[in-house]
Amino acid sequence: MEPRTEYSVDIADALRSTRSRIATAACDAPHDSDSVGLVAVSKFHPAAAARAALEAGHRLFGENRVQEAKEKFPALREDFPDLRLHLIGPLQTNKVRDAVALFDVIETLDRPRLAEALKKEMDRAGRRPDLLVQVNTGAEPQKAGVLPQEADAFIEACRERLGLPVVGLMCIPPVDEEPAMHFALLADMAARHGLGVLSMGMSADFEEAVRFGATHVRVGTAVFGSRPPG
Repeated sequence: MEPRTEYSVDIADALRSTRSRIATAACDAPHDSDSVGLVAVSKFHPAAAARAALEAGHRLFGENRVQEAKEKFPALREDFPDLRLHLIGPLQTNKVRDAVALFDVIETLDRPRLAEALKKEMDRAGRRPDLLVQVNTGAEPQKAGVLPQEADAFIEACRERLGLPVVGLMCIPPVDEEPAMHFALLADMAARHGLGVLSMGMSADFEEAVRFGATHVRVGTAVFGSRPPG
């Protein structure tokens, strides 16, 4: 096991503070704070930072890159087998095998080719991580995610034709727009399809997301501090 590092006290305090903010926001939410999963985003931070969070009792993490997660989390999982890991960054089809093996939830299902690749690998491996469909609620050309006008048909195809374990939706609102309208759009879409998981909200807007019914918020900077360059 790696030695305890300088991350330990700061990260433990940051986790407590973030959970307190979630609890306050949940007072105006459709469900209580115990129903909101705090996905601690450890992108670009060393394994020691994730270990500090684990030692503080946290178990839910998010990584943007398959390769980085593959280098960081298998050893951590040996010491903390109950940790859960979400992929929250774009998934290339050539990384599907590793992603299915490593992650408990893949939040970035966003195109038919990826859906087909996930089905093939899940059938081969016999492992079925939960999936979230990423919706590009702002229709931003530079951003991943299925467009809102195409999302209903895509969700139905993934669930009914391919039999994929789609359990919810994810979005990343445009940085220059009020996030509330995007959170409301995603919540309405999830309700229309009977999907219970809503991953929305990051360090700058997770409290607003909680008020709109987020079941998972993806928080990096507020937990781990500024990311090292990477």
